Amino acid sequence: MKRIPVFEEKFTPTPVYRCNGNYGENEFYIKRDDLLPFSFGGNKVRKAQKFYQEIIELKPDVLVTYGSSSSNHCRIIANLATALGISCHIISPKENSHETTNTKIVASLGAKVTYCDLNQVKETIDETMEELSKAGNPYFIMGGGHGNPGTEGYVDAYEEILEYEKHAGIEFDYIFHASGTGATQAGLVVGQLLHGRKKQQIVGISIARPAEAGGKVVLDSVHEYIEHLANQEKVSQEMKEALKNKATEGLCFIDNYRLGGYGCYYEAVTDMISKVEREEGIAMDTTYVGKAFWGMTQYLQENDIKGKKILFIHTGGTPLYFNQL
Repeated sequence: MKRIPVFEEKFTPTPVYRCNGNYGENEFYIKRDDLLPFSFGGNKVRKAQKFYQEIIELKPDVLVTYGSSSSNHCRIIANLATALGISCHIISPKENSHETTNTKIVASLGAKVTYCDLNQVKETIDETMEELSKAGNPYFIMGGGHGNPGTEGYVDAYEEILEYEKHAGIEFDYIFHASGTGATQAGLVVGQLLHGRKKQQIVGISIARPAEAGGKVVLDSVHEYIEHLANQEKVSQEMKEALKNKATEGLCFIDNYRLGGYGCYYEAVTDMISKVEREEGIAMDTTYVGKAFWGMTQYLQENDIKGKKILFIHTGGTPLYFNQL
């Protein structure tokens, strides 16, 4: 199995830029995780780096994962497999099956894609893993890079935010981002809990899931990672329970700006994407980042939030930007 040098070391912190445009009566900053140094960057690269460490130890001959046609995660995993010199098998729902820039990249990387009905996803994954296990050593990664490794990637990102605040001499009042499968928000929340940042609000703008379901997934991920820390004796049992209680109290997962759900968007989002591109020189897509950025501005306006320092995390998806041209 090949190795990937860029994944062997801790990433250089991604830059944070103060926004030039007017997006409301607050001071806006963007953390550019879209500039992470692998396969067009994004939050899935942070997560893939954590899975990479385990992949190197286990030496599988195929990576198996799940995702829709718009999935940035599937693009990253297909590229990860190619760079490692092994194959990739993706399970994808027929209901979200259409050509995107990401599907073109996945195809160019040689990944095998199996389409199935949405209600047959789990069964198809199980059957695929069973079949591949007969002849080799498959490694499964949950959709979106969900799981403790993915969560850990954004605990690291939170550490980067703290370092930026220290050197810039500021403290962010809010951190916004697109929230999908939940590990990104879970990692940020765990990082906040570990550092005792009580006044700072982390807000996940849902791009698909309703609040009850999406919030539960994030909270479950937070609890799972805290259990992981306790099992490694990195936190005491007493602290474990305290952290879990605090996570339950402060979780903010907002579903008001889904605009019909996954992959659906409206002119207000494309207008916002155009504004950010013109004024910041930053590309955003309609499925994830553009929708979340627009949702953030609506949330701040509707809750009459003014005079605050706002950080938005650009979680990637640059190839999808070209679908809207």
